[in-house]
Amino acid sequence: MKNVSGNKKGRPGAVRSGRKGNKQVGSGGQGAQALEGRKPTPKAEDRPYHPAGKRKAAKDRFEAAKGRHGASSSTQNRTGGRPPARKTDDSELVTGRNSVLEALRTKTPSTTLYIASRIEVDDRVKEILTLANHRGVPIIELMRPELDRITGHDSVHQGVALKVPAYQYAVAEDIVEQAFSRDQVPLLVALDGITDPRNLGAIIRSTAAFGGHGVVVPQRRSVGVTASAWKTSAGAAARTPVAMAPNLTQTLKSLKSMGLFVLGLDGDGDIELDGLELADRPIVIVVGSEGKGLSRLVTETCDAIVSIPISSATESLNAGIAASVTLWEVARRRRTA
Repeated sequence: MKNVSGNKKGRPGAVRSGRKGNKQVGSGGQGAQALEGRKPTPKAEDRPYHPAGKRKAAKDRFEAAKGRHGASSSTQNRTGGRPPARKTDDSELVTGRNSVLEALRTKTPSTTLYIASRIEVDDRVKEILTLANHRGVPIIELMRPELDRITGHDSVHQGVALKVPAYQYAVAEDIVEQAFSRDQVPLLVALDGITDPRNLGAIIRSTAAFGGHGVVVPQRRSVGVTASAWKTSAGAAARTPVAMAPNLTQTLKSLKSMGLFVLGLDGDGDIELDGLELADRPIVIVVGSEGKGLSRLVTETCDAIVSIPISSATESLNAGIAASVTLWEVARRRRTA
């Protein structure tokens, strides 16, 4: 048999070279670590990406935020650098008797009231005319074809339309501060990627109906408060502030620093709505679009993802309906708390 030890061209690895500086890399003690066994598994609440860990972190933030609300100086420091309340460029037409009447009742700035000629006058029309005259709003009577043209042929104006200045958006942090200053528990709804103005109008209406304090919409890739949204809200947009978020994820993080819990709605949620235990805490509910749902960054920002139990025969809920159901459940739990 040939002596392998003296053959430098032998099988690779069969001979250990005696030259220094040519040492082969070993396991680095990995095998020894494996023999030691695994360390104890951390508790669920100690794992930052576990739902229980997120809930614990949110509770810690809420406790830390107590006592910080109500100080005007701290509000100014925290809100420094935020863009001011934003206005869009064009005026809007509010159409429909309920929407126009609610806008006039809440003293929404108005420039012109359009009335269809030979309109059937009911109690709402009488009050609309009375309020417009009292506030000095110019009234212009138009033939119905002309009113159809200026409001859009697909608009159901019911013979009345009110021209209002561009909507002035609020700031989300200011809405929360106002709620805390009134000793109320903040409840907001944020929209992630919703582009249908009718969904926005329905969510504004539900927010007002169930004691919510405001709605947050992103500045980009989202619907704004248009005449269609105003009409769908049945006038609730006049008394429910809508905030414009330059960056929704950053705004949600800012609200979290104020002690709010961020709850995202998704069919594959961590917890079901009927098992929600945070209803009595400050909350912002995030609703995603029907097609794409919540975006990745928003999902990672949420403290918990909540699902609504529905029949298997129904694939999903409309965004406006999902928000309404969640708001109702939160309001119900707050009443019984």
